[in-house]
Amino acid sequence: MDPSGERIGHGGPPSRCLTSAMPNLQLVIESSPHLRTAESIPRIMWTVAGTLAPAAAMGVYLFGPRAVLLILASLLGALLAEVLADRWRLSLWRVPSDGSAFVTGLLLALCLPPGFPLFEAFLGGLVAIAVGKQVFGGLGHNIFNPALVGRAFLQAAFPVEITTWAAPNPSGWRKLGVDALTGATPLAQMKFEHVAPALEKLFIGTTGGSLGETSALALVIGGAVLLALRYIDWRVPLGMIGTVFLFTALLRLINPAAYPDPVSQVFAGGLMLGAWFMATDMVTTPLTSGGRLVFAVGCGVLVVIIRIWGGLPEGVMYSILLMNAVTPLINRYMEPHRFAEAAS
Repeated sequence: MDPSGERIGHGGPPSRCLTSAMPNLQLVIESSPHLRTAESIPRIMWTVAGTLAPAAAMGVYLFGPRAVLLILASLLGALLAEVLADRWRLSLWRVPSDGSAFVTGLLLALCLPPGFPLFEAFLGGLVAIAVGKQVFGGLGHNIFNPALVGRAFLQAAFPVEITTWAAPNPSGWRKLGVDALTGATPLAQMKFEHVAPALEKLFIGTTGGSLGETSALALVIGGAVLLALRYIDWRVPLGMIGTVFLFTALLRLINPAAYPDPVSQVFAGGLMLGAWFMATDMVTTPLTSGGRLVFAVGCGVLVVIIRIWGGLPEGVMYSILLMNAVTPLINRYMEPHRFAEAAS
């Protein structure tokens, strides 16, 4: 009711109603979202980069200065691809500021062998952004995890280098001229040599493997921060890790001599890195809670199939990429209910 006694919106011309009731009102029409928070893409991306710091620091400690150079090479490739894409699309030079290219380059470096050639890591960073993200339209439009696209390219282009592993060598910081000794990863030892590594070494991280996948503890710490901030859905990492554990435990019950220990399968390889930081990618995972659980279980099943019966000791990369391809189908058949719509 306005001061003249007329009901707002029901009597007189609309302009008279608005001006008489609220003379200083300005009507602003804009697109969603209308409710805003302090969260933003840069804040989320740089927080994710920060949660990867413990795993990166552990890798640098174990593998020495070479690990720092590997991270820098991958970051440089990813950031350069982002700058060139912005230059082509916007016709101006712009330094990447949202942090997404930085996270992609860092993730790619963390899933590479410590002794991987630097130029090839740089090339992987270029491909990760150019092919994994920009050809689909940029951030928010890609259907595959960009870091895994870069690693898949490197796996196909440089199969020898990407399967050449270095043993942990913390003394590398003191003896810069001494090359790291080569050694098999825990997954390769379990698959081809039937040797089970010590669980405490797998958990803390004093084993061979990719730069950022050795320490399950460091990855869990980072993932727990993302969970606490609600940047990721718990169904994805816990569903994927739980599926791997339950599937391998079932196989172990069937034939203990033929199949590996399920706890070792959880802590070894890239499962922790993939489950906490790659499978949880906001763009490439399903929209609904149920869809994310289906996605996670599918990733876990594929990991076990590739690890146990495939020709490769590791299957995390392929499992996530394959389920990324299935995500549109999951979204189609597991659509969220419209507001006030009854569930069928």
